[in-house]
Amino acid sequence: MTHPELRPRPPSPLVEAADERFAAHGVRLLLKRDDLVHPELPGNKWRKLAPNLRAALEAGHDRLVTFGGAYSNHLRATAAAGRLLGLETVGVVRGDELAARPLNDSLARCAADGMRLHFVTRSEYRRKTEPEVLARLLAAAGAPDAYVVPEGGSNAAALTGCAELGRELRDVCDVAAVACGTGGTLAGLAAGLSPAQRALGVPVLAGGFLGAEIRSLQAQAFGGPAGTWTLAEGYDHGGYARVPAPLDAFAADFESRHGLPVERIYVAKLLWALTGLTRAGAFPRGTTVAAVVTGAP
Repeated sequence: MTHPELRPRPPSPLVEAADERFAAHGVRLLLKRDDLVHPELPGNKWRKLAPNLRAALEAGHDRLVTFGGAYSNHLRATAAAGRLLGLETVGVVRGDELAARPLNDSLARCAADGMRLHFVTRSEYRRKTEPEVLARLLAAAGAPDAYVVPEGGSNAAALTGCAELGRELRDVCDVAAVACGTGGTLAGLAAGLSPAQRALGVPVLAGGFLGAEIRSLQAQAFGGPAGTWTLAEGYDHGGYARVPAPLDAFAADFESRHGLPVERIYVAKLLWALTGLTRAGAFPRGTTVAAVVTGAP
């Protein structure tokens, strides 16, 4: 029997955003309000976590281990999921120096939802996918037999959930755009779209590593490339969780124009990028762009 929190939910709302910055170039902007898909596990977090949570429960696991930085939305979502499902959760957090500091609001929320936090060095965190290092981390966290959800929730199971997002957007837009952290949402989104559509990812971290990661994830989930996707690099604004004043002002202006609470770490960078790309003529006149709103502030 499927747990009530994991039952399929109706498609998230798709609304038009009348914005002269797009209309002036003949571009139509739609907002895919995936932030409304679940009250506590919004957007891509629910879509990626739900298949993993089902797999954990079906395998009889009562404990989850996952990974993230000090401001990780994924850690917060996993902690909330654990509380809702009655599962123990352990969060392996990047940066052992954080252990001696007061918890920020994000990590405090994780702890309030019952997540046990285990801080590790940044060098060891970078090697967490190596089998020997992973085994050592799990043992040190006191969870050697836990179900492991990767950083950002991105794995083959997660892509099946994100492909459903693509199917919900079939034939209603030309370009479906989403902000990217680990690449799982874009990889699944592209697979769910029709052949005539394109998925566009806006990385929120610098480094140019996402292309290879997306190809690897699609190979694991679908056996090879799936759908058409591209990346718009250069809109990370200095790195993950960096919200310089111009970006914050842009997000506040978008909120006032459209009555949409704009999450700063992912969604603001996505909307900034789409506005700049439209201004630069990246989308032909007549293009309909759907921006996936993956979470709330």
